[in-house]
Amino acid sequence: MADHSTIEWTEATWNPTTGCDRISPGCDNCYALTLSKRLKAMGSAKYQTDGDPRTSGPGFGVAVHEDALDIPRRWRDPRVVFVNSMSDLFHARVPLDYVQRVFAVMRETPRHTYQLLTKRAARLAKVAPQLDWPANVWMGVSVENTSEVARVDDLLHVPATVRFVSAEPLLGPLPGLTLAGIDWLIAGGESGRNCRPMDPQWVRELRDQCNAAGTAFFFKQWGGRTPKAGGRLLDGRTWDEMPSGRRLTTVG
Repeated sequence: MADHSTIEWTEATWNPTTGCDRISPGCDNCYALTLSKRLKAMGSAKYQTDGDPRTSGPGFGVAVHEDALDIPRRWRDPRVVFVNSMSDLFHARVPLDYVQRVFAVMRETPRHTYQLLTKRAARLAKVAPQLDWPANVWMGVSVENTSEVARVDDLLHVPATVRFVSAEPLLGPLPGLTLAGIDWLIAGGESGRNCRPMDPQWVRELRDQCNAAGTAFFFKQWGGRTPKAGGRLLDGRTWDEMPSGRRLTTVG
């Protein structure tokens, strides 16, 4: 849990589960996997479950954390909250009844706005009818290249107030992406020692698609050795659009 987040498009993070498994190219240089290994070595209690070394790693096995469920209830001031920055709530090893409990917490704390992001769009669509979707939940899918564009089709079956796409790390152009029914798109380049380069034209095409479709566009970063290395300017300006006029208050 972090009461304040350095992620540009949110204000806080909440991790009622931790751990995951790599399932597509966007996972290849996962920051959460690397961080989990470090947290395990430091003795952090939430990161002592190891994952399959073929798809996960030390401290990155999927685990649920009952003691984390009450955290948002203790935050008095409204926050924009990224749920599971260190996991995927729709991972197959997260029990449905636990997902439902996470949704219950979000419903019981309408002062907060919750942002959920998954690469497991098929399971999301499958269990969505069994979840009680409150108005303060935004649901997104990650789409890093053309092979993953079909995740958006699953997202469109979800009754979330706001649906969004995270094109980060953007690994190629997305000419097949349709933004009908999508309220927000985040684009960004990869960071870290093995980061893969992003062509500026890929980003411009997404920005222009968003402008044409009336979809809010947020450009997070160019990426590089560190997340901030390349800055955030696209054609001389920052792009910090949020859906439905929602504005961030505690991060730049």
